[in-house]
Amino acid sequence: MINDNGHFVISLDLELHWGFFELKTVEQYQENLINTRKVIQRLLDLSNAYNVKLTFATVGFLFAKNKDELIAFSPKEKPNYTKKELNPYALFNEIGFNEDDDPYHFGHSIVKKIVEDKNHEVGTHTFSHYYCTETGQTKAQFEEDIKAALHIANNFDLDLESIVFPRNMFNPHYLDVCHKLGIKSYRGTENASIYKLENNPNSPNITKLVFRAFRMLDTYVNLTGKHTYNLKNINTKNHIINLPQSRFLRPYNNTLRPLEKLKIRRIIRAMRYAAKHNELFHLWWHPHNFGANVDENFKNLEAIFKEYKSLNEAYKFQSETMTSLTNKVISSL
Repeated sequence: MINDNGHFVISLDLELHWGFFELKTVEQYQENLINTRKVIQRLLDLSNAYNVKLTFATVGFLFAKNKDELIAFSPKEKPNYTKKELNPYALFNEIGFNEDDDPYHFGHSIVKKIVEDKNHEVGTHTFSHYYCTETGQTKAQFEEDIKAALHIANNFDLDLESIVFPRNMFNPHYLDVCHKLGIKSYRGTENASIYKLENNPNSPNITKLVFRAFRMLDTYVNLTGKHTYNLKNINTKNHIINLPQSRFLRPYNNTLRPLEKLKIRRIIRAMRYAAKHNELFHLWWHPHNFGANVDENFKNLEAIFKEYKSLNEAYKFQSETMTSLTNKVISSL
């Protein structure tokens, strides 16, 4: 049952280079990528110290031990994107054989570390970092992708029960597939137009640039609200729970260093509101975001965790994984 207190959820999009391979080469983002494993360990250590639960929404490719296993678990029906540059399977000829010679595209040891910690959740970020609103792909292809993700997760005896849609490309017509395959919850976008653009990848570039600028400004100044949510009003359409995102924790930016305090203050104020009004605050980012300026990013995160500890003591503000909170929502229906 859901208690009369607020809830704190953190979901992390774990994807390595698969999340943006058509936008940046490994060489262009190497520092962030190579440091991701160190970041994961520090995330586990810090969250455990503050009793904060994490949900790692993980790309299925990262579960594979090597290329042979990656190919073996890949679905026969692959996404047929109109934009061919989005096809990750085209990279299979270029990547290494395993994590030892290619730490940018394999992450078996990362998943193993998270599972062995036992304090956190592994969810799915689809098998192939699947783009659910891109033209060319189909619902049937999406279903095969999710089946592949669930299949390879069996190697860790994992049941994947939550999903984060890559690039927040949410397609409501695919929720019944998720429900059918045992997924109970997803991370929806904030209820503001500037955060829903990815649902329409064919929007004009000028519109994307303007909205991106507004999202950046909203990081530091409250343009769109606190984005906290009353769980009694959570959307349960298609029998799958929407746990919407509240805030993206942008990585430390040395150029914008004077604004860092504003960024953290904006997050903390929303957390306090959620705690005092018994609502949900859902924070998210990618582990690779912390791969540069690592110490500065963790200083910001620890400030957030210290606030959580204070709110937990004062208001019983409770940290949950996506699935642990979902199970409480379901039991209260």
